[in-house]
Amino acid sequence: MNFLEKLDKSYKKNKSQLCIGLDIDIRKLPKDILDSEDPIFNFNRYIIDQTTDLVCAYKPNIAFYEALGIYGLESLIHTIEYISPTGIPVILDAKRGDVGHTAAAYAKAIFDVYKADAATVNPYMGHDSVEPFINYRDKGVFVLCLTSNIGVKDFQTAGREEPLYISVAKHVKEWNHYGNCGLVVGATIPNELKEIKKIVGNMPILIPGVGAQGGDLKNSIKYGGQRAIINASRSIIYSDNPKEEAKKLRDQILEYSE
Repeated sequence: MNFLEKLDKSYKKNKSQLCIGLDIDIRKLPKDILDSEDPIFNFNRYIIDQTTDLVCAYKPNIAFYEALGIYGLESLIHTIEYISPTGIPVILDAKRGDVGHTAAAYAKAIFDVYKADAATVNPYMGHDSVEPFINYRDKGVFVLCLTSNIGVKDFQTAGREEPLYISVAKHVKEWNHYGNCGLVVGATIPNELKEIKKIVGNMPILIPGVGAQGGDLKNSIKYGGQRAIINASRSIIYSDNPKEEAKKLRDQILEYSE
């Protein structure tokens, strides 16, 4: 089963377009978990057990695991292994992008070593830096298009004839030979999302920024379409009741999608 098939199955089974970001901050873990033998994995397991019936995907950000060295990466592998039997796809947020042979090594690490179902990639260096990921035909490739941080104006919205993000959307549509490409578009810029969606059609769009960053959930759903993946991290995993918060957001997404 390829990434899109797993994603569509999760959409239908859980009636959900919610993705939970497993962005671990060891300083925020509950004391009982922090004192356990493997606190990172145990915390992730707790979140997963609370939410497997409420999500369409999980999205660990590799930076938080790399920052903890070998232990963190081992915990990441254990986390993805734990999610795998649920059938819910894992998007590894790595934002990789480099010359072809290096990109191929990154792709091998993400897909063959960590065994993620999809990855985020940076298109700044062009097609040859993204192609090794796309060549994994059963995996998903989410290309950064227009992000939710304040620095978007430096490059992404700049351009003499058209903004860079429009050029990215057009190129990714051309690169989508195997039907496994998607885009990353922040929830903080819904009008631009509408514009991007017109270009890429039914391509899946990963939309971060609706939680702690205060993005526009209603218009993200309206303009993102049926394959929008709404990501929230800190607002759920560090809440007093992750299951309740996840259900609340899942149900809100359902309401807006009607």
